[in-house]
Amino acid sequence: MSGTSLDGVDAVLVNFNAPNPSLIQTLFRFYDNELRGQLLSLQQPGFNELHRTAMLDKQLSCLYAEVVIDLLANAGIGAKQIIAIGCHGQTVRHCPEVEKCYTVQLVNAALLAELTHITVVSDFRSRDMAAGGQGAPLVPAFHHALFKSALCHRVIVNIGGIANITSLDPNNTIIGFDCGPGNILLDAWCLHHTGEIYDNNGQWAATGKVISSLLKNLLNDLFFSRQPPKSTGRELFNFQWLEKKLLGNELPQDVQATLLQLTVLTIAKAIAEYCATATEIYICGGGAHNVLLISQLADAMPDKKVALIDKLGVAADWVEAFAFAWLAQQAILRKTGSLSAVTGAKGDRILGAIYPA
Repeated sequence: MSGTSLDGVDAVLVNFNAPNPSLIQTLFRFYDNELRGQLLSLQQPGFNELHRTAMLDKQLSCLYAEVVIDLLANAGIGAKQIIAIGCHGQTVRHCPEVEKCYTVQLVNAALLAELTHITVVSDFRSRDMAAGGQGAPLVPAFHHALFKSALCHRVIVNIGGIANITSLDPNNTIIGFDCGPGNILLDAWCLHHTGEIYDNNGQWAATGKVISSLLKNLLNDLFFSRQPPKSTGRELFNFQWLEKKLLGNELPQDVQATLLQLTVLTIAKAIAEYCATATEIYICGGGAHNVLLISQLADAMPDKKVALIDKLGVAADWVEAFAFAWLAQQAILRKTGSLSAVTGAKGDRILGAIYPA
């Protein structure tokens, strides 16, 4: 899995043979600055775009292959023992609006299959979009399969570049949607002013004060008042979006504190509005490491138990990669992997294109 944060590649090796699927091995590989910059440049139209896209497609697939090979070597498992690789690829455009309705993830699945000698399942979003859905978020079906409880209403909150929630109410239909920026604006502002790619534990944000007028202006974006199904990405929440909201005389650390509060409030508001009866909130994704963010999120929902998803048996860093392994298995077994109630599609669909080894 390569997410909106553009930090690198998460890889997991999953055993689905046991009654409860389990992680055998994990591996993370950072993107270098050059690759990250090239991927960011594709978020907007530019010179020789088709050629640059094709070259990055190839480069990423070679990197994915290296990660798979290293993962298996670390686990002492051969390629012939693997049923399939589920590879989401790197999203560079996601436009779920009806008048546009397309999504682009970079991966050359045929090349990945050739380099690893393993069947590859990729292109998970297109089938749902063809059925009228937004192609995102796709993880709620997996959250339901792995983390549901018959005894209580749980909410899974994934805080990656974008934050999304999954409501697992045993008495109602599963719902899930993107609720706004997770780390994407925090990381961009931090990099611009400190040179660091993220604000470790929210330490820099902790030195600032929330700017009430700016927070109000940020929350005025129409996305936050839209009803689900809804999904979003860098096309909306980016550095340029933020700059347009600023007066220009704000202290950088105060902006960082305000952006952290934006993430907290939009998650808490989404839960209050759509998952009011939830008693347990479990956090996953890179944002789970931001101590200040998690602390403020717990403060914003004092009536609910807020904890990292590690409490349910899967470390927060690996949930999304685990989800795409599960989606790959669903495709191989010809089982649906989407939830139409989440994406807005005409019905649940089998997701993914299969490239045999």
